[in-house]
Formats: sequence, C-alpha cells, structure tokens
Amino acid sequence: MRARVKLVDGMMFVGESGSGHAVVMDGAPEYGGRNVGIRPMEMLLIGLGGCTAFDVVQILRKGREKVTDCDVEVTAERAETDPKVFTAIHLDYRVKGRDLAPAKVERAIELSKEKYCSASIMLGAVARISYSWTAIEEVGEMQAASS
Repeated sequence: MRARVKLVDGMMFVGESGSGHAVVMDGAPEYGGRNVGIRPMEMLLIGLGGCTAFDVVQILRKGREKVTDCDVEVTAERAETDPKVFTAIHLDYRVKGRDLAPAKVERAIELSKEKYCSASIMLGAVARISYSWTAIEEVGEMQAASS
C-alpha cells in the first residue's frame, strides 16, 4: 500500500492513494491554510469510520442479513497538548435493512472493533473507543444499544 502527499500552496496538500484517488487537505487559516480541504486528523476519523463500516456491512451480508444502508458517525476528543492524539472516540452506527437480527448487528460491530478493523485496532492503542448502534427496519426502528 502506498500514498503520496504533495504541498500545493500555503498549507494545502493533495494526497494521492496508490489506487489513484486524490483528496485535498488544508489547514485552518490560523495555521496558514485557506480552509479549502479536510484536515489530516479528520481524515483519520473518516478512515476509521470507513474501515469499520466496510467490515460491519461485509460481516452482516456474509451472514445473509439484508443490509440496505450503514451510517457511522464518529466523534472524538483529543489531548490538549502536543502531540494532540485522540484520547476518546465514539462510533455511532445506524444499520438499516430488512429483518435484521439485532444480535448479529452488535456481533458484527464487535468483530470489526476487536478483530478486523485495522484502523480501530491501531487507534484503540491510544484512545478509548466506545460505540452505540441502532438497527433500523425499512419501515421503522428495531432496537438500540450502547457500550
């Protein structure tokens, strides 16, 4: 796996993945940026959300669950002093489908967190990661829980 990051202007960078996809990153104006792109630390949270969402949907579909949508909201707290690492991260999953088994949804989330999601396992070494979830039936809410 490879990536490249190149300075464009001021504090704006373009990151390119080995698969050829690009993203603009920029800093806040108080750090010399123009606020035209995502912050690098925000990208870490997006990467975490994407990694675990991918796992959860894949695990559920392999278990023949009829998943139609998955939304993960990620919130985080950072240390006050440098290095301002994440100290706490919360993932709120909203998994939608037909006849979803709540126990399977929760198990898929746990498997992602503990075994499959490289991002959560790495970030979990420095931050406390918690989660909550809601399984949503196509016509209404089924069950919610948190950990």
